[in-house]
Amino acid sequence: MEKGGVIFNIEHSSFVDGPGIRTTVFFKGCNLRCAWCHNPESQSFLPQMMIYKEKCVSCGRCKEKCPSGLENCTLCGACALYCPADARRIKGKNYTVEEVLDELLSDAPFYESSGGGATFSGGECMLQIDFLAEMLKKCKENSIHTAVDTAGHVPYESFEKILDLTDIFLYDVKCFDSEKHKKYTGVGNELILENLAKLLRTGKRIWVRIPIITGVNDSVDEMLAIKNFFDERGHPEKIELLPYHSMGEHKYAAIGRKAHIFSVPSEEKMAELKRVFS
Repeated sequence: MEKGGVIFNIEHSSFVDGPGIRTTVFFKGCNLRCAWCHNPESQSFLPQMMIYKEKCVSCGRCKEKCPSGLENCTLCGACALYCPADARRIKGKNYTVEEVLDELLSDAPFYESSGGGATFSGGECMLQIDFLAEMLKKCKENSIHTAVDTAGHVPYESFEKILDLTDIFLYDVKCFDSEKHKKYTGVGNELILENLAKLLRTGKRIWVRIPIITGVNDSVDEMLAIKNFFDERGHPEKIELLPYHSMGEHKYAAIGRKAHIFSVPSEEKMAELKRVFS
């Protein structure tokens, strides 16, 4: 029986998830709860309905087409299918390896011309490690460059399963102080940093990505602590500082949650923090 996985989005022609033009496959389910998460629909492992009330035109089609009149949602998708305003969307679907591979192969000409490939992200894609390993294996069989985007809060044995199948790791470092990390993500960062140190010793290509969140980790001292970690344990190929953006805030209301609001760091602040690493 072919292994399957739960995916909530497949984004074609991405320029921000590794080298070249990439197809990014977003796995559903995460074991962190980052206060600034811009894809809150990625956190649950289960498919869920997102309702964008600001788009609703009150036409009543959703209730008319729903087998239970919107009283007992079974995620059949009828309401989303017939909504003329695209106000209802189901996020999360079971895919087979071959179904995802077909999506990737349709973009193969873009990979070849740009040096791109497939990126597996989330949520946390490494929580579906068997499905991820099968996908990476299929990519290798079809000469597709692979990237794994991870927050690293998984057993190191999971990394060992995919080391030989992954061309580049995109590794998130959110806060260096573990107590602060736990406050804003729900977990400490000991395992994350331990795994990163081990991964650095393998010699694999690693791009470290640091989300810059105003009032959380936007200090020179925080960046110096991360830099010192690399000075002691080895340097990644690249360090990217990613400013917080508010584009995902509207998604929280769509799944019945309240968003944490952070301000966007200034260009001056970003330049100051980048100088620490340059």
